[in-house]
Amino acid sequence: MNKLIIISALLLASTLAVGQTAGDTTVQRPAGGWTYSGISDDPSKVSYAYPNNLIDRGGQRGRTLIEGKLRKMGNDRRTPTIVVNGNAMPLYAGEDGSYSRPYAFGPGSNGIEVRDAQGKTIKRVQFYEANRTKTSARVRIILAWDDPQAELDLHVITPDGQHAFFAAPILTNGGGLDVDSVDGAGPEMFSMTAPMAGTYHVYVNYWGNFGAGGYHFDEKTRQRDVISARITLVFDENTPAERRETFNVPMRKIGDLTLVRSFVRG
Repeated sequence: MNKLIIISALLLASTLAVGQTAGDTTVQRPAGGWTYSGISDDPSKVSYAYPNNLIDRGGQRGRTLIEGKLRKMGNDRRTPTIVVNGNAMPLYAGEDGSYSRPYAFGPGSNGIEVRDAQGKTIKRVQFYEANRTKTSARVRIILAWDDPQAELDLHVITPDGQHAFFAAPILTNGGGLDVDSVDGAGPEMFSMTAPMAGTYHVYVNYWGNFGAGGYHFDEKTRQRDVISARITLVFDENTPAERRETFNVPMRKIGDLTLVRSFVRG
């Protein structure tokens, strides 16, 4: 099956692990402090929710684009990390050092941290989402991976048998994919604010690769022989009962489909 969205403009064929510009690392948005994002994607009404989103599927709102620049880090070609609300992901940038990552923020306190390849914090932003119409995710599942030329997909089966993935991102039970990344390294994110009782199954699929010509299935074009997929499960986010589980799963060939975790929600 072909991907529903093939966007050549988002290809990162020339992606570098670190920026090539001098100066300090920045997080241009979201801004620190207090914010109120509302429920509109209209840039005149929203402080930093990104408008006219290329991967908007019509039912997904409340997402925020994290944007900034990485400073030049000499000859160190290792990949920096971005940590969003405790969830670590590889951070790739373009030739000019610019990066952007979509993320679905919930209400309350949120934090973004950029770490260099040695794990040292080089930039941190904290903000408080004061929009009370937003509801905290009681189940959130985040997928990221370490090869920007590969396309991995998150699949979640809910207790009523519904299947959330790129071709069916919005479920009738209130769950679904908030972010379906199409530009390499993720994140992809499933969330549910009022999860039903029963058993959930979380899978990751190595769907294919992409390059200057678009999506394809040529194994030789990926950057890593073994791709490391990082899947984080967050339960009762931003509450005193919050807990999380993280799994690192190797993906060795196109077509790999791995059951990462099954869990029961009471």
